[in-house]
Amino acid sequence: MTITRRDAAKGLFYAAIAGAGTAAFGQEYRKVRELRDIVAKVQNDLQRAADFTRNNEKERERYHNVQNHLSEFDRDLRNGHYEKGKLDSAIDDLKNVVKNNTLESHDRDALARDLSDLRTLRDLK
Repeated sequence: MTITRRDAAKGLFYAAIAGAGTAAFGQEYRKVRELRDIVAKVQNDLQRAADFTRNNEKERERYHNVQNHLSEFDRDLRNGHYEKGKLDSAIDDLKNVVKNNTLESHDRDALARDLSDLRTLRDLK
């Protein structure tokens, strides 16, 4: 079988398109994975901080709000939808926890880093 230059060029063209599509998909997958990893880390840090909270209803409500918004954002992300509004709500809620809740210093530091990470990822998208 003889392959003409035209057939070879077509084959290379289609391979390049397929490769570019695969690379773009891989890059998008890595971004989603990174976002989901950060959401999971924030939720773990929140749970650890909440485990030591006093019986203050307002503080528990702040934890619940941020965890709820993060879960909704993560669920949408898992389904292929980046919902900036839900991420913004989670960021605002986390800011309220850091600012208003009674926290141990290591929990406050971890949550402040989480807040910075979420803001950075939001601004990159």
